[in-house]
Amino acid sequence: MTETKRKGARSTKDIPADILQLLNTGQIETANLVEWLAVDQKLLLENLLLQNKRTDYLKPVLEKIDRLKKQTVNTINEAIGTGILEQTEKNNDKEFLELISAHPADVVRCWATYTIGKNKNLDIVGTLEQILPFSADKHFGVREISWLAVRSKITLNLTKSIEILSGWTIHPDENIRRFTTEATRPRGVWCEHIEELKQNPEIGLPILEMLKSDKAKYVQDSVGNWLNDASKTQPEFVRTLCERWEAESDTKETKYITKKALRTLLSK
Repeated sequence: MTETKRKGARSTKDIPADILQLLNTGQIETANLVEWLAVDQKLLLENLLLQNKRTDYLKPVLEKIDRLKKQTVNTINEAIGTGILEQTEKNNDKEFLELISAHPADVVRCWATYTIGKNKNLDIVGTLEQILPFSADKHFGVREISWLAVRSKITLNLTKSIEILSGWTIHPDENIRRFTTEATRPRGVWCEHIEELKQNPEIGLPILEMLKSDKAKYVQDSVGNWLNDASKTQPEFVRTLCERWEAESDTKETKYITKKALRTLLSK
């Protein structure tokens, strides 16, 4: 998963002290998932606010974290992003929002995605428009959090979201194409399920059909996982769709996707 030239440590205890300090002061990006999980988000937040003369934001955001029923990397990430949104709205501080959106630290950019996803003043059109650059971020962590940050809005505006996202399926950037399926997976990962898609997966066809023979393995895996999710509640839909795809599209890409899509059904 490493996407930087620097090779990350294989375990938290192996992260050099100087690297951890650079991570917690927001001077460098995490090199892999181990480092991403090791970042002390509270300390990084404190350093970020100190560096940008906004220390008055710290206490209310930390209080938001303290009120969490369960503190995990993801819940803290969301709480900080939401807390920053509240403080910037209160102080009409668009400058700080722009700063964190382009920050060199990937974890800070993750927080920025929640300032979009949790912004009640943005409708689904504006939300997806603003999240688009994050879906193409060079860092794996930001890309993953970008869809998590807006998934609840997508769920509440499913028809319009799929209409918009289906247009993204022809984007030249495979990261953006992958976003369309990851954001709408019926069961998803680290997130609430989308019941409407679990029961009526055909709603997602405007996206899925466009990607049935996508050249990027990154996208193929996501499409296969989407359909594997759906197979757990609507097995016949997935079987029929995969049969049709294999008849219509005699490519190795489609075969790879259908094999991944049917893996749960074939294991029974």
